[in-house]
Amino acid sequence: MKVKTILVSQPEPKIENSPYFDLQEKQKVKVDFRPFIHVEGVSSKDVRQQKVDLTKYTAIILTSRNSVDHFFRVADEMRFKVPDSMKYFCQSEAVAYYLQKYVVYRKRKIYVGKRTFEDLMPLIKKYKDEAFLLPTTDKVKPIIPELLNDLGVNWKQATFYKTVISDLSDLADVYYDILVFFSPSGIESLFHNFPNFEQKNTRIAVFGNTTVKAVEEKGMRVDIAAPTPETPSMTMALQKYIDAVNKGK
Repeated sequence: MKVKTILVSQPEPKIENSPYFDLQEKQKVKVDFRPFIHVEGVSSKDVRQQKVDLTKYTAIILTSRNSVDHFFRVADEMRFKVPDSMKYFCQSEAVAYYLQKYVVYRKRKIYVGKRTFEDLMPLIKKYKDEAFLLPTTDKVKPIIPELLNDLGVNWKQATFYKTVISDLSDLADVYYDILVFFSPSGIESLFHNFPNFEQKNTRIAVFGNTTVKAVEEKGMRVDIAAPTPETPSMTMALQKYIDAVNKGK
């Protein structure tokens, strides 16, 4: 069956040269974006109830742009002036770059991993005498506390924001040829909104092994998977699939 419509379970990209827009134009398919989950900040009162005293920490571990936004939001609500001496350990260059929204980059001590949380470990180990705060969502990958505990550093995890299921009721009677998911939370949202969802001819595209597992646990099939050596990005995987089914290859 040919592909004409795709729903990506994320916000629409803000950059004009997104590969999704290239895919749409090249393949003459309609690509819509809709976040199946969204983030809500936790109040400073709730953070305090987690026994978090921002004055006690000398280093912050930042895993995403959300963690950056909500750390500084809570600090502001607590009237805590983040000292210039604070060290920032950013999971990726994208997170470190985003940090410039709040601090003067060249005047701060910023340490950057390559991409994964594991990549940060040598840097954190090098500064193991610091007191680390990990501001996170309420859903944290189990490997993160495992890695920090294995290092034996002084650290604390605190929930600064939560992942919340979005209301998708307006999509009840809307059909898409492909649904694209990037996390198990997206699959959870699909079945929370539509408990009787049946896959039928809908193709499911997923990114990452944990998302594949979440789809299969719901008894659905995975039609398109990324990353692979041949298709490291979701748009490349979609491109390859659409090339095959739309041109009858």
